[in-house]
Amino acid sequence: MKKIKLFTALGVALAAVLFIAADHVDAPGVAGSSADITDFYAFEPTTGSDNTVFIVDVQSNVLPDLTYGAFDEDVLVEINIDLDGDLVEDQVIQAIPRNGKMYFFGPFSPSSTGLNSEINVDAALGSVEISSQTAITKTTFNGISLFAGPRQDPFYFDFVRFNEVVAPSSEDNSGFNVPGTDTFDGANTLSIVVEVPNALLGTPTAQNVIGVPVYKTWVTTNRKQ
Repeated sequence: MKKIKLFTALGVALAAVLFIAADHVDAPGVAGSSADITDFYAFEPTTGSDNTVFIVDVQSNVLPDLTYGAFDEDVLVEINIDLDGDLVEDQVIQAIPRNGKMYFFGPFSPSSTGLNSEINVDAALGSVEISSQTAITKTTFNGISLFAGPRQDPFYFDFVRFNEVVAPSSEDNSGFNVPGTDTFDGANTLSIVVEVPNALLGTPTAQNVIGVPVYKTWVTTNRKQ
């Protein structure tokens, strides 16, 4: 198995199929970089589909003092999938940018788990040009669809009012305004999207609250050591 440089995890977000995880601009160690995970989605593209879509959003430009830039070439994004319920990754999908393209690896069974990751060059999946004004997608030989680039931030939240409520001053901060103000309106994130046939991932062993089989999955961002 060929590998390249060791990466150490910086950020993490959890999700399961049909659910999402969100975490915006509150991680000081990674804020303002593409190591900052904002949202992670995992879902069936259509009811009863044999595919699963994973969407990783990083680096929101919602706040005026937050610099919004490109994907960091020293940051590896890794989608982790647990198939046996022990909360340890059994399959991973990796994505890392180079020279205007996003390169993908996997799904594959990692030789090491936990905080440290290595890119498995033998599991090269393909690449897609990082989109700018026009969305560019690519489908690989085995039916996996790929995308990377800026997308509108889907998160709806009154971030300013939230800070006023949790850190009250002499003003009336007893609750949120109705209707609220979407602080994220017009903001963008950098998105990585992978649609994978379930046959390449393995059989899910968990169930969601309505009894649908789901994957236990989480995403990490890892910086090169």
